[in-house]
Amino acid sequence: MIPANLHRPYRSQICLAACAWVLIAMLAPQRAQAADETIPRLQAAADKGFVPQEIELAAAYLTGSGVMQDLQMSAYWYEKAAESGDPEAENEIGFLYQTGTGVPLDPARAFHWYQLSAASGYVKAKVNLGVMYVWGIAVRKNEELATQLFREAAEKGSGAAASYLGDMCYFGIGMKQDKAAAESWYASGAKLRDPVAAYNLASLFSVDADHPHDFPRAAGLLRESASSGYVPAMHSLGLLLLNHPELARNSQESPVLLEEASEAGSWRSTVLLGVVARDGKGAAAPDPETAYYKFQVAMLQGGDEARRLLANDMTVLSQKVSAQRAGQLAADAGAWYKQHRLALAFVYKKDGDSRRFPNLARAVADQSVHAGQLIAPPPA
Repeated sequence: MIPANLHRPYRSQICLAACAWVLIAMLAPQRAQAADETIPRLQAAADKGFVPQEIELAAAYLTGSGVMQDLQMSAYWYEKAAESGDPEAENEIGFLYQTGTGVPLDPARAFHWYQLSAASGYVKAKVNLGVMYVWGIAVRKNEELATQLFREAAEKGSGAAASYLGDMCYFGIGMKQDKAAAESWYASGAKLRDPVAAYNLASLFSVDADHPHDFPRAAGLLRESASSGYVPAMHSLGLLLLNHPELARNSQESPVLLEEASEAGSWRSTVLLGVVARDGKGAAAPDPETAYYKFQVAMLQGGDEARRLLANDMTVLSQKVSAQRAGQLAADAGAWYKQHRLALAFVYKKDGDSRRFPNLARAVADQSVHAGQLIAPPPA
């Protein structure tokens, strides 16, 4: 039987969804140690203050493309571009100050940069500025102004803004709770290809107690969200397909989704993989050792909540797995966890702007700053 709290939706709370990277240093630039003939040209142009080349050089340092990977130098050049008035770079540096990534945590500076970027009409900055007003980060809380900013961004095609408006309606933030209006905003966000909006709409159709359920529709929405790399959607779709295998495209769709979510740090997905191994599914026989290993990983990922949930299972499995083997499985789980400590909200499937703002993944939001650190790609 699947534990009840694994059905819990990852209901979206208002959190920052900025486009920004990692680490900045207030250092004088060092000249690029070029391993690529394009780098000296970028460096020369960036030294002269050409903003596009500053941004491309920052991206090269971020990914180690043509130069040795250097996140500090990458952030230095992104900040230089921001100081030249580039709205995207202004949004980037705002995020860095918002999270205290590579610079002292400075919400006031973050707010300043978001204001500049939003004043230039950059839609993502309007969304981020709206989030600061929702939570009162470095500014007096103003939910009415946040709503205005989200509406302006949604009118400009921001699915994220529509999703946040859905959250405000769903939870009654700054307004009377209105779940019908929330659904409408989520639907608008989903049409604009926002994965969080698609996920939230799917949650209404699959797990919301006050909403009629439509599992095929939920599965379609979750596939859209998961295909964009949204980890909660991977988990929810994997769970939905476990409970409704007739909706799966093939027998491997659910386990593949759950493995991907588990790799991204979703402890509930790891538990589900353990449950499948514990009980056996289809032609597969129960596999106590795999279940024991998955539950060990899940407890490392999920901490006390996971340990409480799995306490009885671990007692039962300990009687089926030898002490020597249990010790080895626990050691293997610990070694795996050392390489997968960071819980991710997104694992980006596509990178449409790799020459300017490449990105690999985004961590689950830190609720103290309402933003998730963005993870740079490994060196090319």
